[in-house]
Amino acid sequence: MSKGAETRQAILDRALDLSSVVGLEGVSIGRLADEMELSKSGLFAHFGSKEALQIGVLEAAAERFVDIVVRPALKAPRGERRVRALLERWLEWARVLPGGCVFVTAAVELDDRPGPVRDTLVRLQRDWVDVLTTSVRAAVESGEFRPTLDAARFAQEIYGLALAHYHFSRLLGDADSEARTRASFEEMVARARAS
Repeated sequence: MSKGAETRQAILDRALDLSSVVGLEGVSIGRLADEMELSKSGLFAHFGSKEALQIGVLEAAAERFVDIVVRPALKAPRGERRVRALLERWLEWARVLPGGCVFVTAAVELDDRPGPVRDTLVRLQRDWVDVLTTSVRAAVESGEFRPTLDAARFAQEIYGLALAHYHFSRLLGDADSEARTRASFEEMVARARAS
């Protein structure tokens, strides 16, 4: 990796950590330059605009998410075990960054703000939902889940569980949230199983 690529990656790593705490809008080129002891113009040269930096942060977050959540979970056998592994790894993801899930933070900031940054977030989240849905479909195809199970709905319910856990654990400080999330997931799986 070249020196420029290393510097760019270091900037993205710091911006990702920071954006998990203060949001994408809270990350400025000036603040990053100060924290990393770089000139503003030097940092700006790596991205060209705040929008490009924000997109870079989301892409870096997605790469880290794939490394921490998706790839390890996809090593589990297709079917129910893979669906379980995806949820388990996703629950771990909420603890990876200092401020929690940057995607949740960005969704709140960008849900009604059209533009390339929101488009990037939507694409990344759709990719994740596709992974969940495909994994649920594989559990149906393998005969572990009932053939009438709506895979898209089941994936949405998993997504909802994870978001609820995130808010209950991080915002409300509820120490029992993870146990309740797991119990709810077990009930969902029990209903989904082929009889």
